[in-house]
Amino acid sequence: MQTGWRSPAGIVGVILLLKNILFTIIAPGTVAVLVPLTLAADTSPANRGTLVIALILFGLGVSVYTWCLWDFASFGRGTPAPLDAPRKLVIRGLYRFVRNPMYLGVLTVILGWAAFFEAVSLALYAVVVFACFHTVIRLYEEPHLRREYGDEYVAYSARAGRWLPRRRH
Repeated sequence: MQTGWRSPAGIVGVILLLKNILFTIIAPGTVAVLVPLTLAADTSPANRGTLVIALILFGLGVSVYTWCLWDFASFGRGTPAPLDAPRKLVIRGLYRFVRNPMYLGVLTVILGWAAFFEAVSLALYAVVVFACFHTVIRLYEEPHLRREYGDEYVAYSARAGRWLPRRRH
């Protein structure tokens, strides 16, 4: 029996990893890196105090996104891309607390850029991105997940808040 990355399971895992990396570069990479850097092209980095805050936000945002991506791939066996969504409803890790932690990770990175450049325009961009995320979630993702996973998603929605954790009883 063949083991390692050359085994059928290993090849599938490598392909899944590559698809997740590609999605990350294209979607969050554009929204959380390319657009903010374009908007701040003529802006100098902030002072040291604000840089520390920016680095904390970057680290937190990237960590949240990476953890969620890992759960999508390892547990859900898919990617965040709608065309290659997870095969199972991901309700572990940070998803135990909120339904959209990956989006929160992306928003945190954008806020890191706002702090890095001390740019109100980037904070406003974060608000616009949040509004877009919220609209997509309400109009597409939540109805789709209800159809796809039925009662499992309805029960999950009752336990985990959309953006903020629900209080446990």
